[in-house]
Amino acid sequence: MPKLLLFLICLAVILVPAFIIYKTQDTDTYKPGLWAEGDTAVNQARHFYQIKKSDGDDFLEGPCLSNNLMINWVADIVHNPRVSVDNLEENQCPAYIEGKAEHFVELDIYGNVVRVK
Repeated sequence: MPKLLLFLICLAVILVPAFIIYKTQDTDTYKPGLWAEGDTAVNQARHFYQIKKSDGDDFLEGPCLSNNLMINWVADIVHNPRVSVDNLEENQCPAYIEGKAEHFVELDIYGNVVRVK
């Protein structure tokens, strides 16, 4: 068998599974330690959550937690799993809806991370 053909077969055996894994992985699942800015945003969102919780805020309607979490970031409260009230514009952060912020941290009503994007 020619060396080139053997090389191409080996390359395909490596690249095809790698491509499949890359395409099928869940990119919305937060993984601590992989994105420093995301980690900072999550910590900040958790801090805001604790402050609002101690103030007696109600999280059941899924309100915007912080419209200015960090530069270009907001924090939102959602149910896990999501319910229709989470998709209402009045329960989402205006800065994100208006395009003033590109990233968000979603915490559930108990302060657990749901999604970071």
